[in-house]
Amino acid sequence: MRIRDVRAAGLRGATPAGGWQDELSPDDNVHTLVAVHTDAGMVGIGSVFTSEALVNGALEILRPTLIGESALEPERVAERLHRTTFWMGRGGSITHAISGIDQALWDLLGKATGQPVGRLLGGRYRDRVRPYASLLMEEPARLAERLGRLAAQGWQAFKIGWGPFGRVGDALDEKIVAAAREAVGRDAMLMVDAGASDSAWSNGYKWALRTARMLDAYGVAWFEEPLPPDALDDYVALRRKSHVAISGGEVFTRRQAFFPWLAAGAFDIVQPDVTKVGGLSEQRRIGWAAADHGIRLIPHGWNTAIGLAADLQLASALPDTDLVEYISGSPYVDEFPTRPWTLDADGMLAIPDTPGLGIDLDPDALARYTDVEALLGRG
Repeated sequence: MRIRDVRAAGLRGATPAGGWQDELSPDDNVHTLVAVHTDAGMVGIGSVFTSEALVNGALEILRPTLIGESALEPERVAERLHRTTFWMGRGGSITHAISGIDQALWDLLGKATGQPVGRLLGGRYRDRVRPYASLLMEEPARLAERLGRLAAQGWQAFKIGWGPFGRVGDALDEKIVAAAREAVGRDAMLMVDAGASDSAWSNGYKWALRTARMLDAYGVAWFEEPLPPDALDDYVALRRKSHVAISGGEVFTRRQAFFPWLAAGAFDIVQPDVTKVGGLSEQRRIGWAAADHGIRLIPHGWNTAIGLAADLQLASALPDTDLVEYISGSPYVDEFPTRPWTLDADGMLAIPDTPGLGIDLDPDALARYTDVEALLGRG
């Protein structure tokens, strides 16, 4: 089975807020779907965390290498794409685009062999995993109300992030965390994401250490992105001092960017995003390298239903990946699958055991947000 074409189509109309200094609007395009078409008529789907314009620019570079390649060798093909484009700068939009291609190739391999991708990645350690509801912070009362509704729906793990946290003052930070803990109860998992990759972030190590001590008093499971993404030495120092686990890495691309951070002991939890980092091929290699350093991989998942489907398959294939991120209330996650995501009585998500990524997309739902014919039509 050979690759005949690769196409991209951006999502618009329901882009979730990002919490950034320059906030997104629903019509902004920061998520793009990629479809790899084969000469056998089979199509694989992937998701990319960048704009359609940048993905299409990258595909112009990648397409000559990709067309005619085997559609059943995702790791080899993805590695070839990385190596043939190294002079254009490793990482960034080229790697983001390869992320979508890689997911689509794993999807195709699973469909062609009749196997779930997790089994092809090495085996299924679990058939369900705990999702955590991920939402942006607001003023305490409104945030507590939203968290309370989610808890009543059966969610048992929650991450709150960005918003005013670390941007107004310590007193408000603690009020937000206190309200969140009260809303979800003392037994629920609660994580806090400072969002220090924001362009307007101004806090440093001393703020992060002080805040980590406050979070420890509320039983917070991990403190995410407490420092800017280039502050390696400060991350190492913070992890040594903090009683709360330290996590990060969502903005990095390619495994090579992660290795110095893993070796230095900068994280307790590393969080590559499958729609940025280079796809499942890179994510799995980072996961095993992290395990060799006593670090867990919990994927960053502020993206789409396809990204979530890939994360679920990875969670089945890595022994220590026992959580996945789930954006609360995003149509790009909730509306795309033909079979809705459903929590079981324990607040867990089943990991599909059907071929490929295990997600069937609703074309009518997709059509509300992208050009389905351009993406999937035979053309």
